Amino acid sequence: MRIKVCGITTVRDGLNIEGMGVDAIGVVVCSGSPRCVTLKRARQIFAALRPATEKVCVTDTMNQNDIHLLLTLKPDTIQLHAPVPVPADAGVKVVRAVEPGDDVGMVCDAVLVDGSRGRGLAYDNGFVHAVMARSSVPVILAGGLDPENVGSAIRALSPCSVDVSSGVEKSPGIKDMKKVREFVRVCREAEA
Repeated sequence: MRIKVCGITTVRDGLNIEGMGVDAIGVVVCSGSPRCVTLKRARQIFAALRPATEKVCVTDTMNQNDIHLLLTLKPDTIQLHAPVPVPADAGVKVVRAVEPGDDVGMVCDAVLVDGSRGRGLAYDNGFVHAVMARSSVPVILAGGLDPENVGSAIRALSPCSVDVSSGVEKSPGIKDMKKVREFVRVCREAEA
């Protein structure tokens, strides 16, 4: 099972969290999120990470031009929270975020179940089960996860990956390294 920490806003946090053994680092770009960074900052964060760490651009943009700007960052994955297309020849994986009421049938490489959108609201267990039953691609669990509840969520749902942001923060965009370390520890124990 893979672990992604999202909403990274500094190179230092990215490197510290990467060093804790996470699989992916998410950077929010072209968004109204309080965790949104500039393209320049996103580029700096991605450049500092090891090649093996998955670099994920997260956006809620509806603007196709923004997608082309995100592609200049050379991410491994683009995570979309709006129904905007990514060119088929872009050379990136596409993760589509869905919340209750959304269509799960969109073309993508994985589905992120997230009704929280960085607000710390708990995921809807029934919706997660429904998405897992209908999805032909891997399902990533997000929404209100933190070190206290992620272990039981992994054991109950067996997602391919978990994604955390606000559940390991001191304040929006500022990660609490003790919480991140505990989150990773609990995830690894739960999957064993």
